[in-house]
Amino acid sequence: MITRRGILGGLLAGGVISALSPALAEVMDRSPRPVPRGGKPVAAAPVAQTAETLVAAAKLTGTVAFVLADAATGAVLESREAAVPMPPASVTKAVTTLYALEHLGAGRRFLTRVLATGPMQGGVVQGDLVLAGGGDPTLQTDQLGDLVADLRKRGLKGVTGRFLYWEGALPQVPRVAEDQPDHVGYNPAISGLNLNFNRVHFEWKKAGSDWSLSMDARGERFVPRVGMVDMKVARRETPIFTYKKGEGHEDWTVASSALGKGGSRWLPVRLPGLYMAEVFRTLAAAQGITLPAGQAVTSVPKGDELGRVESNALPEVLREMLRWSTNITAECCGLASSGQARLAASGQAMTDWVRTTFGGQASFADHSGLGGASRVSATDLAQILVKAHAQGRGLKPLLRNVGMKDAKGKVIDGHPVQVVAKSGTLNFVSALAGHITPPGGREMVFAILTGDPARRDAVPVADREDAPGAKAWTARSRTLQGQLISRWASLYA
Repeated sequence: MITRRGILGGLLAGGVISALSPALAEVMDRSPRPVPRGGKPVAAAPVAQTAETLVAAAKLTGTVAFVLADAATGAVLESREAAVPMPPASVTKAVTTLYALEHLGAGRRFLTRVLATGPMQGGVVQGDLVLAGGGDPTLQTDQLGDLVADLRKRGLKGVTGRFLYWEGALPQVPRVAEDQPDHVGYNPAISGLNLNFNRVHFEWKKAGSDWSLSMDARGERFVPRVGMVDMKVARRETPIFTYKKGEGHEDWTVASSALGKGGSRWLPVRLPGLYMAEVFRTLAAAQGITLPAGQAVTSVPKGDELGRVESNALPEVLREMLRWSTNITAECCGLASSGQARLAASGQAMTDWVRTTFGGQASFADHSGLGGASRVSATDLAQILVKAHAQGRGLKPLLRNVGMKDAKGKVIDGHPVQVVAKSGTLNFVSALAGHITPPGGREMVFAILTGDPARRDAVPVADREDAPGAKAWTARSRTLQGQLISRWASLYA
């Protein structure tokens, strides 16, 4: 089972200043285990007479584009700026879902295997032990710990040869997007070996006039320390973090002014294969299995399988991706689908597939939407949803139920109209697309794209975790999205 504890990129504990708050980019901005909302249902607000009234009241800079269409016929019921190419942000993941389902198949599971190149005698492998990744983007420390425990039950104690790791099932990509700060956890590296969404847990506690620091790969039941990622406190105001990748290690510094009395956050890992190999070795040592330091290999040695971890089947992997908007899952699934060696080429391969399969002129720079270069019009996005629905491609059942909302943006409990959709957020970009399904009435698809790309691009990279004015802009956009959906459900359902 996938462990979700602490996967948010932002801080998990108190004693921090606003500069260390969670990012306003497409990240998992809700608790992994949300507390059910209590209280009585909230009455819906009166429907505005025109969509333009709602758009004007939102006071958004940039462009507001949308299309509402009949899900069965594709007939457009309402539209605005429908042909304008817009950044889709994480709505891209809905397209990636369709792409992965077609190219990988619903039965696909990502495998992480442990191989032995020689026989095991007296608990010792007479040869090398190999950790071979299969590109699983969901693997967590607890799963790796259970794998090691199973190996110990089988009698494994050590090896006569080397401990090797292979991450070549997917290309090694140092980060999803180049235009994000180094320290944001939603912009990790990608490879054939991925652990904890390629994030390491950084925790600090005040200790006299200094701080006690730790780096670990914690799960719910296993908390292995990590040595290949180092953190030092620097007596300065800014920048909050600095990062440098070395040969076999990653070095961070953090500004003392940002630490307060204590706290924690997840930071991205840029050497994911080495990271996972070290964690595996540490977990093995705790089970009495002695392994040498891991060595990378460019091809998988032949050997017998001693153990494996299987991911959930692809539809469940994609459902979780759509729910929590995990960028690494989207990129791993997209790269596995295209077989390309570079992320840009993989994005182009998905672009070509979308144009051939659904038509239109959409263009995707990646599979997660984290980069700002992707473009799609509301017309093209709605057309993808209509055709995917007609062809039974399986996207709709995987989308999250976002619910009908009142004028303040709160979900109306028990509302008879169901709204399933994928959202997307970047600085000064907010998108939402999906299905409106009333009980017994006309089902509709919609695509709402709001964005001010020029304003987003003007934000310095160092400020993109919490860009001034972006939160308020996004809040107004999300309110507008809810109001438009409420209006459409009332008028056309």
